[in-house]
Amino acid sequence: MKTQEKISKDKTYVLNGSKTPVSFFVQSRSNKRRQLLHFDEEKGINRALRYSKNQRSIFEDEQDGTAILEPIIMEDGKITVPRNNPLLQRFMDIHPDNSANGGILFYEFDPQKVAEDHVKYLNLEVDALIAARSLDLEMMKAIARVHLDGDFDNMTSSEIKHDILLFAKNYPEEFLDAIDDPDISVNDFSSRAFKEGYITFRAGKDIHYNLSNNKKKILTVPFGERKEDVFMTWLKSNEGVEFYKYLEKEFSEN
Repeated sequence: MKTQEKISKDKTYVLNGSKTPVSFFVQSRSNKRRQLLHFDEEKGINRALRYSKNQRSIFEDEQDGTAILEPIIMEDGKITVPRNNPLLQRFMDIHPDNSANGGILFYEFDPQKVAEDHVKYLNLEVDALIAARSLDLEMMKAIARVHLDGDFDNMTSSEIKHDILLFAKNYPEEFLDAIDDPDISVNDFSSRAFKEGYITFRAGKDIHYNLSNNKKKILTVPFGERKEDVFMTWLKSNEGVEFYKYLEKEFSEN
């Protein structure tokens, strides 16, 4: 049986963020300001890292006294490590500043993964646009009221379809989640109840009825939560079911 050969390749590492200095020095060994350590799962200990081009290991405890140190420099925000330098590739792969290890300074740029992610997003976008085209107008309005800004009850059907298609194109995952939301109608009622004045939000915390014969307080919105979300939860409760039926009747007649 043939042994499968491990395929080596050049690797490119890129600085995170939009700023790309002309030259950036990657920490290549421990210093007084900061230790450079890697946790060895097998040994159960932290081991000091050090890159030396004339050693066979990137771990300081496996290197001899002839280590030749040289800087690791990213030019214009990136460095390409050739496949004939597996030691430096290994060092960059397990470096604490690598995003794959929880770091924030740099990451490995993988064009195959970028392409796969892009294809995945494009497929998601297509699915969202196809789903958007199949929605009836009332469902479009319900999604628009909850997730978009605008007076959708006074818009033409073409304007609503336009905004929904843009929503699906620009935020396909969020759009698909919206149409799969079993509570979309309740969420819509919650949003409309505020916009159309069936309830009011007072003092930045309290929701009140706003009917001709009823101005009572319904509930207090906990700090940090959206009033629409809290009111939606109340509408689904035993206490709010009668008002939900009232809103359902009102909105069906409009």
